[in-house]
Amino acid sequence: MTATILITGGTGKFGRQFVRHFANKGWQILFTTTSQNNADSLIKELADDSCLIPLIVDFTQPQAALELVKRIKDDGYRVNHLVNNARSRSFLQTDSLGQASREDFLAEYLLDVVVPYELSMALLNTQPSELITITNIGSQYGIVAANPALYEEYPKQSPIQYGVAKAALIHLTKELAVRFAKLDIRVNCIAYGGVSGRVDECFEARYAQLNPSGRMLSDSDIIGPLDFLVSDNCKAINGQTIQADGGWTLW
Repeated sequence: MTATILITGGTGKFGRQFVRHFANKGWQILFTTTSQNNADSLIKELADDSCLIPLIVDFTQPQAALELVKRIKDDGYRVNHLVNNARSRSFLQTDSLGQASREDFLAEYLLDVVVPYELSMALLNTQPSELITITNIGSQYGIVAANPALYEEYPKQSPIQYGVAKAALIHLTKELAVRFAKLDIRVNCIAYGGVSGRVDECFEARYAQLNPSGRMLSDSDIIGPLDFLVSDNCKAINGQTIQADGGWTLW
């Protein structure tokens, strides 16, 4: 039986890699995005829409997560694996002092913590026997504070709301793992390190000096941890955060 996976933020930097990987495995993929154009672009890029079901949703709207799960159920889909990956870089603003507004702080927390909670609970309440795993996509900055030496304009370039929300996501993972364990639903988190592609060469060079592996992650590096956590070989792993950061959090 073909597995069905729901990937939120499916057209972002991480999401595109996740969607591509599971499409290649022949899974049925439900993926969320805020843009129909981005959804169409991804489907065209993969050149195979047979297993891809785009879901246009704005998670900042009240009841969005609950309405999405109802829509999925009404359309006859059953989710086996949930990947909480949705985010918005627009909430990572800071002022001239490197401080975050209340609005951006709350919006970042909403997407990183509240929405994953709402989606997880909604799936539990509507289809507990089909759900197998939940994987939350976190960050090394949910484990350690940002290193000022990495930035030219710290703390302006290191928004505090990001790390605080990712830390809360790690604890949400633990709480849900305990609450869902009796139903054999595994909940884990992946704390990824920085991925090459969005920063300039100077930033990458500074990052390399601060990381034991001597480099940022590549797009291909992000697939392995998620593929492992959703596999049958991972039944002993529950409530854990895999630090997929090339060793960043060792120092």
